[in-house]
Amino acid sequence: MRTPTRAAALAFAGFAATFALAPLHHAAHAQGAFPARPVTLIVPFSPGGGTDISARALANKLSTKWGQSAIVENRPGAGGIIGADAVAKAKPDGYTLLIANVGTQSINPYLYAKLPYKWETAFAPVSLVCELPFVLMASPSFGPSSVKELITLAKANPGKVSVASSGLGGSPHLTAELFQLVTGTQLTHIPYKGGGPAMTDLMAGHVDLLFASVLEGSGFIKTGKLKGLAVTHAKRSPALPDVPTIAEAGVPNGESGSWIALIAPAGTPAPLVEKLAADVKAAVAEADMREKLIAQGAVPQASTPAELQKLIDSDGARYGKIIRDKGLKAD
Repeated sequence: MRTPTRAAALAFAGFAATFALAPLHHAAHAQGAFPARPVTLIVPFSPGGGTDISARALANKLSTKWGQSAIVENRPGAGGIIGADAVAKAKPDGYTLLIANVGTQSINPYLYAKLPYKWETAFAPVSLVCELPFVLMASPSFGPSSVKELITLAKANPGKVSVASSGLGGSPHLTAELFQLVTGTQLTHIPYKGGGPAMTDLMAGHVDLLFASVLEGSGFIKTGKLKGLAVTHAKRSPALPDVPTIAEAGVPNGESGSWIALIAPAGTPAPLVEKLAADVKAAVAEADMREKLIAQGAVPQASTPAELQKLIDSDGARYGKIIRDKGLKAD
């Protein structure tokens, strides 16, 4: 048998390499085509809340960038678990994503004895979208117009002042628990199924107080429909420059807040996760998107997947301690 010539061997090697690379080229082409159809962004809360507002702003930007619709679908219930579960069980192809917050990723695993998914391995973090400082708001019919007046009234009438929240064990609820802890007050907690319904009842005077994101509350405070007592952040919010920080209002160590992020199902290919993260970063960097978020009280803040995972873990440790110390459990 003849020994193949060097030229023939090189030609064969080149053919083999081309053949081997063909599937990778095809995969890269398919990857680059994403999305080829509409993408669903599941918001696990009711319309009108901070998570929903930010999700719709992001969806508009992604729709323009992709040339495909990014559709926001609200699936509220069980503190965000219903929507999160839908994404955890979705096909990991990038077409079903979760608009998550600190509650779904860093609180629920410690608040609920059992979740319908393995929270440690169910998701692939993509990117932060924004941070959400909170504001303590009061009904227009509520007597006190400052935090000091509120504390005086609450101490004189334990359990008589009511504080609403977007749901048991959510970050607004935990912020209210922290407020009571550092002020020595006792408030009556009234949980709602989402920030929107809680805000409606607050404006109607059915409840006295509510901790919610500045994003949710700033418009109502500016128009006089609600009273802004304090922002639970280290700095005043550009959206509410006249509302003092919680420390300025006389409550040190009362800072708290939330954030909003894009999460994919576990098993989503790493290159696709990186593409999604890059697309979110580009969307958040656009001037009109930033201006819209800032004007409503959010802090635009994209991240890498690794940075988001670190944030999820650190907030889990912080809020998990409050949950354990207060003996909080989901109904």
